[in-house]
Amino acid sequence: MTQQDTKHLNQKRRSFIKASAFGGALGLAGISPLALAKTGRVIKLGYVTPQTGALAGFGEVDRFILAGIQDLLKAGVTVNGTAHPIEVIVKDSQSSPNRASEVAAELILKDKIDLMIVGSTPENANPVSDQCELNEIPCISTTTPWQPWFFTRGGKPQQGFDWTYHYFWGLEDIIAVFSNMWKSLDTNKVVGLLCANDGDGNAWADPKMGIAPPLTKMGYTVLDAGRFQNGQTDFTALLSEYKKANVEIIAGVQTPPDFKNFWTQAKQQGFNPKAVTIGKALAFPSAVEALGAEGEGLTQECWWSPNRPYKSSLNGQSAQQLADAYEAATKRQWSQPLGYAHSLFEVAIDVLKRAKDIDSPEAIRDAIPQTKLDTIIGHVQWGNGPVKNVAKTPLVGGQWVKGKNHPYDLLVVNNETAPEIPVQAKIKPLA
Repeated sequence: MTQQDTKHLNQKRRSFIKASAFGGALGLAGISPLALAKTGRVIKLGYVTPQTGALAGFGEVDRFILAGIQDLLKAGVTVNGTAHPIEVIVKDSQSSPNRASEVAAELILKDKIDLMIVGSTPENANPVSDQCELNEIPCISTTTPWQPWFFTRGGKPQQGFDWTYHYFWGLEDIIAVFSNMWKSLDTNKVVGLLCANDGDGNAWADPKMGIAPPLTKMGYTVLDAGRFQNGQTDFTALLSEYKKANVEIIAGVQTPPDFKNFWTQAKQQGFNPKAVTIGKALAFPSAVEALGAEGEGLTQECWWSPNRPYKSSLNGQSAQQLADAYEAATKRQWSQPLGYAHSLFEVAIDVLKRAKDIDSPEAIRDAIPQTKLDTIIGHVQWGNGPVKNVAKTPLVGGQWVKGKNHPYDLLVVNNETAPEIPVQAKIKPLA
């Protein structure tokens, strides 16, 4: 091989691999074997994830997931008989909606991606989805309750969106899971809402579409003392309202730092409810460990766990095997985003394989709602959801208990909404 040939080969290799925008956090994120270059063009996936900031817990599994996907896709993806290398371009949203919107625009307009994938709460998923809708780029999103994703973006049920599709559960599932757990406890059925002034919090606490009206119909008394601001450090006023109303159940959604501030002050001020069931803030083992002894007994919606009877469509790996592989490779405890991060690539690759014309954004988009795929998180299929752009996935109730190999374990304590997922323990009231 001549020096000129070597130079040309290296230039081709570099053209297939792009450094991620993590500032070195994930190293090279390109997935595109040189051997397939002559058979088909590179297909580009954009992936926006919070590697830093308050939502970083959602992104801590990405290095492991991307390494696994790189290995699985080393032979590329065959579309209409042609093998295509896959390049994944990763951007850190820094847990900022504005930043998420900016990097999504970069991926679309500068990097010329073919398909966007995104998750990690409305603050991350919504601005990315909006950019895709605006620029007519197909987008698949997850790990955000569907109401904050759909209605906050101005979605109309009769019309829906043209370019953005979502799979996850909704507030109706949260209400069912939360109430199913609470009915096993002896409480006065007085619930205090604890919601931040953000996309999630405003949706959960919406007076018409939120969780309060259905809970009221079930016989609960719901106290809504108002939204708190992200980053708030003093929860005295809210705690005072809860005490006055004799609240025995706390329910809501916030970031891990905000919940830690609230729960620390609650214990300091002698507020001791019988159940605290919180979305988002308790999704990661590290967030619960940060609470020390006060993490035991907290409950939450459990959207993924190793005991699920599902397998990956990419390699046949079970949920338990995925969790075990993650812990062995990272020396960290599994967390719920692990399954959904893997599933994003399952769905994306399935969509690409079925696209009638890989060079047509419309063709890629049109393949999304035709998805019927068994994944590591369960069955994903559009067409039977509450709106055309939403596919529902399983949800059960979980409780954090003292662990055997870790400080805390998240165990399934109620499966009435998804009986195929085994119960691992009986729910207990907070000490």
